[in-house]
Amino acid sequence: MRIRQVSQMARQLRIEYPGAVYHVTSRGNQRNPIFFRDSDRTAFLGYCQGAHDKYGALVHCYCLMDNHFHLLLETPRCNLSQIMHFINTSYTIYFNTKHSRVGHLLQGRFKAILIQTDAYAQELSRYIHLNPVRAEIVKNPIDYPWSSYREFMGQRVPPRWLSIALILSYFGSDLRLARNRYADYVAEAIGRTIKDPLREVGPSLILGSEDFIAQIKKTFLSDKAEQREVPAIRGLKEKIDLKTIQGTVEQTLNTKNKLSRNVIIFLCRKHTDSTLGEIAEYFHLSKSAIDKIDQQMRTLIAKDRILRKAVMEDANRLFKQEWKV
Repeated sequence: MRIRQVSQMARQLRIEYPGAVYHVTSRGNQRNPIFFRDSDRTAFLGYCQGAHDKYGALVHCYCLMDNHFHLLLETPRCNLSQIMHFINTSYTIYFNTKHSRVGHLLQGRFKAILIQTDAYAQELSRYIHLNPVRAEIVKNPIDYPWSSYREFMGQRVPPRWLSIALILSYFGSDLRLARNRYADYVAEAIGRTIKDPLREVGPSLILGSEDFIAQIKKTFLSDKAEQREVPAIRGLKEKIDLKTIQGTVEQTLNTKNKLSRNVIIFLCRKHTDSTLGEIAEYFHLSKSAIDKIDQQMRTLIAKDRILRKAVMEDANRLFKQEWKV
């Protein structure tokens, strides 16, 4: 297992390793709103989808409030900073463009607390889902549409970037029974003061038992990674390189032309963590040209049913997942 420290000057220390789970929050600059309307929240969740497709991010639960958000986030590829840079930067660009504003949207860098899942995941999920209740926006979390609670209760189908199985597994193997038990677990905290699990976090920004914290520090300081089975890693696909994508697309379209090149670019941008620079270098184009082609292909694929079918077949063959434009 690979573990690394990400730290620059006064920035928050990041401990990153494959399969790590974090409670992640970001607030609006000067506590200003970061969501003005429902379309903004929908756009933010779209970037969570993008982080899953490109970087393997898994969200176990979430809640979007007016001026901040909460994510219980797993990083199978040891890339927390990369994931959150993508989500926060993409959303900021969207928000500033949509609302004709400039400058920083979020207050500093995101805050991430490393979580010992077995001890704290269920408690944190309840804390996250009850945010709108504590804020007196709703009386019951099921009435708030911008958290994952409705997926937990079976009222909405979870998108593929949202994994509700981890939390519900603590409440039993039968899904219906687990949902009922989880609903009771959440309901028992409504209307009474419960312990805020995040208050236990010290300056190390690790939430867990003394043994867990000691092991993380030992592993981190000695630069030796604890070997453990991580379910998300077992299901993680090997990175698909550009040459493989090119071969598959050209075989499907039975041609080597500008269209096949543009489909390759679209798939790379949507499904891989290849940077703009890497893709641009591969095709001998500028970064701006790659970005423009990606946007054009999104529009074209949405309109052209035959092309959409071909691209979906390629995506499913390459990335082994059901995919929709």
